[in-house]
Amino acid sequence: MSPEDLPYRPCVGVMLINAEGRIFAGQRLDSPVAAWQMPQGGIDEGEKPRKAALRELAEETGIAPDLVEPIAKSSDWVTYDLPPDLLGRVWGGRYRGQKQRWFLLRYLGRDDQIDIATEHPEFSEWRWVTADEMIAAIVPFKREVYQKVVAEFRAWLA
Repeated sequence: MSPEDLPYRPCVGVMLINAEGRIFAGQRLDSPVAAWQMPQGGIDEGEKPRKAALRELAEETGIAPDLVEPIAKSSDWVTYDLPPDLLGRVWGGRYRGQKQRWFLLRYLGRDDQIDIATEHPEFSEWRWVTADEMIAAIVPFKREVYQKVVAEFRAWLA
């Protein structure tokens, strides 16, 4: 079976911005190299994308839904393919990559209310970054997705 025969994993992404329009970026806990990204994760069976986005945000950052204001969602799904060295190793080899619906949320809380030491932590550290810093910090195979998401949400960013 070739990678093109595999489906994309349904997923959501969250671009969380603060009052200044800077983006939440987390350093992946499972990466020995710099691998900063925005919160994201799979959509559970029967789950609506917006609900999945709020769940993933809470699971990865400890941020409750009442501490965010929904601003926008991506006009369409965005896809990326896994690089050959990861294909077959992640998600049990069942997917070629991910198709993601992105949500732009404004953070209404304080920085000390963000808690990445969650039950199943994904990040070792976090910071607020500009759009250009976010694009520069993402792993190369996800860069095109981040460029599209930043372009779509640009009006709200620092």
